[in-house]
Amino acid sequence: MSAFAATAVSRVRWARQNVEIRRLFACVFGLLVLALMTGPSGSNTAPVSGFTGSLFHLRVFAFLGLGVGLWALITAQHRWGEVIKRTSEKVMTLPRRVMPDRRVRLFFYAAALAVAIILPLHVNAFWQDVLVDQIGIYVLLAIGLNVVVGYAGLLDLGYIAFYAIGAYSTAYWTGALPVHPPMVVNAFWAIPFAIGAAMLAGVLIGAPTLRLRGDYLAIVTLGFGEIIQIVATNLQGVTGGAQGVIGIPHPSVNVFHIHYSWLIDPLPYYYLLLAFVVLALIAYSFLEHSRVGRAWTAIREDEVAAESTGINVLKYKILAFAIGASTSGFAGMLESSKISFIEPGDFTVQLSILILVLVIFGGMGSLLGAVLGAAVLQWFPWYLREHPLFGFQDQDLFIYLGAILVIMMIFRPEGMIPSRRRKREIGLAEHGVGTADAMSGSASEIS
Repeated sequence: MSAFAATAVSRVRWARQNVEIRRLFACVFGLLVLALMTGPSGSNTAPVSGFTGSLFHLRVFAFLGLGVGLWALITAQHRWGEVIKRTSEKVMTLPRRVMPDRRVRLFFYAAALAVAIILPLHVNAFWQDVLVDQIGIYVLLAIGLNVVVGYAGLLDLGYIAFYAIGAYSTAYWTGALPVHPPMVVNAFWAIPFAIGAAMLAGVLIGAPTLRLRGDYLAIVTLGFGEIIQIVATNLQGVTGGAQGVIGIPHPSVNVFHIHYSWLIDPLPYYYLLLAFVVLALIAYSFLEHSRVGRAWTAIREDEVAAESTGINVLKYKILAFAIGASTSGFAGMLESSKISFIEPGDFTVQLSILILVLVIFGGMGSLLGAVLGAAVLQWFPWYLREHPLFGFQDQDLFIYLGAILVIMMIFRPEGMIPSRRRKREIGLAEHGVGTADAMSGSASEIS
């Protein structure tokens, strides 16, 4: 073997034994695979055009940069993880010190509300629609599911069913379904009927099934979501069937000297939605620190221990399902009356999983986390469509979202803005104390 070959072999062996080199290669190679997956497709006449269009294009440099950046992030985490953690703790000392002050909190909430009120006035009609249909609705759904998953620790994979029940209840009470109600009301006055129907469904599904735990409860709720969609598809004489329901009227108010109608302009729907979101956040914040909220916390931490202290576990579980379903019912009413059309295909189980992802991404048990997680993940796809990056194509959306979720779960598994209790659970689990999965079972079962 020549000296050159021997040197090359020794360098290859050194690179294979060097952890940093292997990590750099893995990151860069992974991002190149991502560039190939999200690049243009080949054709019968040019079978290699997919490779050349992906790897021999300027966009490949952006993916190479992302690969190197990911490697640098992982390396920094391994080498200076404790230093970074201590530094971030020092940086967060000020917010933690001032946020308990009620005046500071009120100022922060007032500023956030002012931004939420003013922002839609300074964006175009496209983004106003996105704020209502893609961000606002899902923020409301995430807030409701956070009660079930974040507060009570119940894994619900059929949450979208309550959204469907709210929508079809609105269609029924406004006279849009093939079956007619005893009295036809305006969509605005259908709000209590939609919320009530969703809460009643939460009680009916919860009473016989909430004695189950963990994966078994998840399977039951998954089946409930599928049943609602199948029933809506097949009961053509009641729900309109697979072709859906059209002609759901827009909301309007005619009380005393107040005469107002929500038509096709998205702004009025946005402010109606914002008002309900604010009310829900205030109500759920008080609920979290009430006796009911403490009972949910006890159930989530250790169901057996909670029951042994006299907590009626089934009662509080049903209460969590019903209260969480209420916001979903309102969301169904608002969306159905805005677009004047619903169909069973709007309520797939994938949407239930998406809402669960929004809650986990934002931070389970944190109201602010649920709001921010839903806003960020729902804003991101539409930003990519409006400002294509790296040759973005619609069919590649879930690759980008999946990559974001993987990175998030590696570097910040507790979510964007976790609750203090959830963050403590993650920290203890990293040191081998207990479990960070609040939905996996009680501590006594784990031990």
